[in-house]
Amino acid sequence: MEKSNKISGKVIFDGRAVKLRVDTMREPDGRETTREIVEHADCIAVVAIDENNNILLVNQFREAVQKELLEIPAGGIDPGEDVETAVKREMQEETGYLPRKLVKLGSFYSAPGYTTENLYLYLVTDLVPSRLVAEDTDSIRLVRVPVSEITRILTSGKICDAKSIAGLYMYLEYLKKH
Repeated sequence: MEKSNKISGKVIFDGRAVKLRVDTMREPDGRETTREIVEHADCIAVVAIDENNNILLVNQFREAVQKELLEIPAGGIDPGEDVETAVKREMQEETGYLPRKLVKLGSFYSAPGYTTENLYLYLVTDLVPSRLVAEDTDSIRLVRVPVSEITRILTSGKICDAKSIAGLYMYLEYLKKH
């Protein structure tokens, strides 16, 4: 498959969380076009299972969609931070638990049509209470759902963000093999 070639790029916004770049591209057929690219740092997403075989989900208001969403814990990787450290920090911030066992389930792009964000998905278990207070997590509510209910909750539409859907289905596939 032939690919487009970048002619030029211009950053039109450089914010705290994202950078917006407009690239001018030459298509394989010779046409010139533009692509709007959101540059976003890589992130982590976590399938957390407690000692009672419940999955830990977080309920939080998402400004972009003006809704409360039920999600798997997730967050950014700080500059200079390794992925597993980010997993542990985000778990402490969002759920109040520190995982002692981490298993990488894979990684995926959140929306490759317009953003560079890659999510590293981890399964975490052996959870120890360990609150790490962060300024933006006080409105997060922890929700426990039995692992046996994952398929039902996914097909019910109660979970509607892509990282949580992908993460939970990847976890279900992991369970089949282990």
